[in-house]
Formats: sequence, structure tokens, C-alpha cells
Amino acid sequence: MKINCIVVEDEPLAIERAKGFIFKLPFLNLLATFNNALEALAFLKSNKVDLLFLDINIGEISGIRLLESATINSQVIITTAYQEYALKGFDLQICDYLLKPYTFERFVQAVDRAQGNLSKNEIINNKNFIFVKTEYRLEKILLSEILYIEGMKDYRRIHIINKRVMTLQTFNDFEKEISPAIICRVHKSFMVSLDKIESVERDRIKIDNIYIPISETYKKTFYDLIRYSAT
Repeated sequence: MKINCIVVEDEPLAIERAKGFIFKLPFLNLLATFNNALEALAFLKSNKVDLLFLDINIGEISGIRLLESATINSQVIITTAYQEYALKGFDLQICDYLLKPYTFERFVQAVDRAQGNLSKNEIINNKNFIFVKTEYRLEKILLSEILYIEGMKDYRRIHIINKRVMTLQTFNDFEKEISPAIICRVHKSFMVSLDKIESVERDRIKIDNIYIPISETYKKTFYDLIRYSAT
């Protein structure tokens, strides 16, 4: 499995060090290097990048700000000399945090973690069904038949074409099993099937004549997924 990667770093020596480590691993394919976040972001929007090596201090926009302001679908490994940003980085769901000067062994460990995440995501993206525990049985549900999932206190109600299924499984359970490109969280109490959306108006989604709210927490991710910028 080839992993396409880029390096975003404004120190020439750090770029050369990262490139040297990357070239030692034949499954890593270095597409480009950038010394500022804006150019890197433009590249990410038009190219498939699996793995991003990102420094924190990179000119006008920091690596942390880039992660906060943009939807990055790549695995992200932070490379920095500043340990104090580690907690913030993991809050933003980065893959790993390399503290400079890092060794090749530590670099490989971080890449292995990213590779594992990519393999897991590939499995999830290729799934077309899930098994849901309901009452005393596991019921197979085709993802293509799900309209939306609704939270009801301790239960989740799965609205499927022609029926409903109740389960104690959590939204987090579903998010781990289902790609957001198929069924996306849009509210603390709702996940929706993107291909079942009839319309979106005033931050409300219409599916099967039901209107589902989009909360501020999930708004940006949702609109990015449907390739529409909310105003």
C-alpha cells in the first residue's frame, strides 16, 4: 500500500531530515514539500494526500490553526520543537506528535500508526453493512437502506426504509464503524445518510419529509462533506 505524503515545514534542514527519513521507507511517496500552510492547504484540496507531516510554526498560519480552520482528511503527524502543543494536537485528532529532534525509530513508529489508521479507514469505507445489537439478537443492516439515526435518551433509533430498529449502541459506536462520507453526524442527536438527503435549507436537512437540525458543532464538517460552504 503506497502512502502519498507531503511535508509542511519552514526550516530547510528540517525538510531535508524529513525527506531523508521518508526516502528510507519505500511505501511512502513524497508528493511535495511546502514552507507555508496556505500553499499546503490549496494542494490538499486538489490532491489525494494520505499523510501530512506538519510543523506548528510555519509563517502566518500555524499548523494548529490550520487544523482548526480546515477539514483535513489526511492522517496528520505533528513535527515540532514545542512540547506544550501536544495536548491541543491530540484534541484535533492528529495521528502522532514528533518532538524535534526525533529519531528515525520514532519516525517509523509514527508512520506505522498512520498506516494502521489508513488501513482501518479503508476497511470502513468499503463496508456496505453493519450488525446492530437489538434486544437479544444481532441484526444485519445495509447502509444503503438507512435514512437517519436518531438519539432517544439511552437508545438510538435507526430509521431504515420500511422499518425502524432500536439499539443501545452509541453514536460513537456508529461513527467508528461507518464512514462519514456515507452517514454523517450532524447533531448530538442525529446522524444522516448523505445520499438520502432531499434538501438542505436554513441548517435543516430534509429526509423522508422529516426536518433534522444541523448544530454548530457539526456544521462545518457536514457542509465540507457535501461540498457546499455554509454562509
